[in-house]
Amino acid sequence: MRWDNLGESRSALFGADVVSRTIDTPEFRGITFHEVRARSIVNRVPGASRMPFEWTVNPYRGCSHACVYCFARKTHSYLDLDTGLGFDSQIVVKINAPDLLRRELAGRRWRGDHIAMGTNVDCYQRAEGRYGLMPGIIAALRDHANPFSILTKGTLILRDLPLLRQAAAVTDVGISVSVGFLDRELWRTVEPGTPAPERRLDVVRTLTAHGIPCGVLMAPVIPFLGDAPEQLRATVRAVAEAGAGSVTPLVLHLRPGAREWFMAWLGHHHPRLVRRYETMYADGAYAPKWYQRRITRQVHELAAEYGIGPARPGEHRRITPPPPAPAPGENTPNAPAEPVQLTLL
Repeated sequence: MRWDNLGESRSALFGADVVSRTIDTPEFRGITFHEVRARSIVNRVPGASRMPFEWTVNPYRGCSHACVYCFARKTHSYLDLDTGLGFDSQIVVKINAPDLLRRELAGRRWRGDHIAMGTNVDCYQRAEGRYGLMPGIIAALRDHANPFSILTKGTLILRDLPLLRQAAAVTDVGISVSVGFLDRELWRTVEPGTPAPERRLDVVRTLTAHGIPCGVLMAPVIPFLGDAPEQLRATVRAVAEAGAGSVTPLVLHLRPGAREWFMAWLGHHHPRLVRRYETMYADGAYAPKWYQRRITRQVHELAAEYGIGPARPGEHRRITPPPPAPAPGENTPNAPAEPVQLTLL
């Protein structure tokens, strides 16, 4: 295994002291944890990213949620680890993340910019139940009144509700829960290690009831399996009933690493769709723009019908992006922008 390029950037490397533990208990059976000491924890987002934030914190690499479409699978190849089962079961744990974050936030160069979490792998995956890194991370952000956001599929975030409320009292905190569909059979096969969609919506309901605004990233919308009008309607209705402040659709994208794993899953579970996917994603990782626009329009219309607004880019993380510059000769700067396909890192 290579431990030379484990950081999110060339300057963010790990030390050589790595402890690997395979835990033989029911909740972690088959999972190996590689405990490492990171040299940097606040990482800059690549300039080509479409996301509205510049800095991230990722205390884990690899994810036991085992979502077959996860775009972060490719990052495991940097460690000479498998992007399929290896990504699901070989979890890198940055055990010094809370202390390191506190030190970096206190540095003279740090300017208090927004920090996004859950952008690479879920910081509330099952490993967090063993290592408990997030309470120290949230406490550090609270103590520095540093704005932050969290995207998760994990119900374990409710453990940290008192800390989130304390942080929200002194800085901007944005929480978003990922729920792309309600279909239980689809969930069991495509997101086998995650809490059920209804349990994630309970997280939205609980956070909202305790004064923590929460949005839903409706992701991914899976072509031909989760995009029927009645499926979209049922999901948006459930999101609204849970009290979400916004809903943001994100169509499935298939980057290298994830693409191979997803297509293998598709061939096993839905072989009739393989050819359609090969056609739809023939030009790259993203579905055609006409399809993205159609899904975005349908979800926005449903959101308006059920009384929740669609989020602008960054809104579900409590970030206000700068307004787009008008095109040359454009005289309508307040015209609504064309729906855009967001991406994660």
